[in-house]
Amino acid sequence: MLYGAGLFLASFSNHGLWWLYFSYGVIGGIGLGFGYIVPIAVLVKWFPDRRGLITGVAVGGFGAGALITAPVATRLIQTVGVLQTFAYLGIAFLIVTVGCALLMQNPPKGWQPAGWTPTVSQVSHRSARDYSLAEALKTWQWWALWLLLFLNASAGISVISQESPLFQELSGVTAVIAAGMVGVVSIGNAFGRVFWAWVSDSITRRGAFVGIFLLQVLLFWLFPSVHSVWLLIAVAFLVLMCYGGGFGTMPAFAADYFGSKNVGPIYGLMLTAWGFASAFGPLLIAHMRQVDGNYRGALHVIAGVVALSMLVPIFVRGPSRTKLSAELASGQRNGRAVA
Repeated sequence: MLYGAGLFLASFSNHGLWWLYFSYGVIGGIGLGFGYIVPIAVLVKWFPDRRGLITGVAVGGFGAGALITAPVATRLIQTVGVLQTFAYLGIAFLIVTVGCALLMQNPPKGWQPAGWTPTVSQVSHRSARDYSLAEALKTWQWWALWLLLFLNASAGISVISQESPLFQELSGVTAVIAAGMVGVVSIGNAFGRVFWAWVSDSITRRGAFVGIFLLQVLLFWLFPSVHSVWLLIAVAFLVLMCYGGGFGTMPAFAADYFGSKNVGPIYGLMLTAWGFASAFGPLLIAHMRQVDGNYRGALHVIAGVVALSMLVPIFVRGPSRTKLSAELASGQRNGRAVA
């Protein structure tokens, strides 16, 4: 209701720019946050056997929504104007999102798929209990996952913010062709959310992030040397796959480490990393582009940052497992002391 109402109320923005900020920005923004987090929090409880895949599908749908809404909104703006477009989209989203919300519910307590039992790998990588948000924030692992999301988002969004001029500089194409290239590679964002999340169910979330970072090291290092249009599209597509892969994999990562019961607020607050990355990544690449006069130095610096980022998923471990290992080690020491 908040998202649909925010868009509809934005159609009255002829009263002043402040009304646009309040309606579309504040009311619609809060609704958008609910719309992103709640399905993830519900789905991880229904699909404990495929946490990665199902959260990847959810956030992949969120990313792919722009492929539908953008052309529809553009057509409406050309036909009825900007303010009326807000009104039409607000009504449409109000009907669709409220209708879908009526179908959303948590599974019964203790529910699990028929015939499914967790594998040894799943048990070893998942929390033994559910953490509250306050408890999660007291662990260094929450901050490590926040840092993972920040680093990965910073790398991807630096390219997203400069895609058109980057393509023009490296391949010499016109702004019109560069805009078409941007549209093609943006599909990688949605595809990566599903692909890497699905892969993480098999190679673990840590393994998936190591793969995401390792691939980006190679891509960012080679990026300045690529001048073919099709190769540029391929490289940028893979970069955006890695960018989207972080968002597809992280909800399941948070559920593994802190339990599925409170994953909504735990991952919801973790998404602030996206906001900080949205400022840091674009500012970094734009500043270095201005200093160097080209993108080579900036892209190589990002490759170095991503290479160092691999250390985080390599060393991070779940909080419950870390505590359990410490307790076992303490018990063994006490046993030896008694002996």
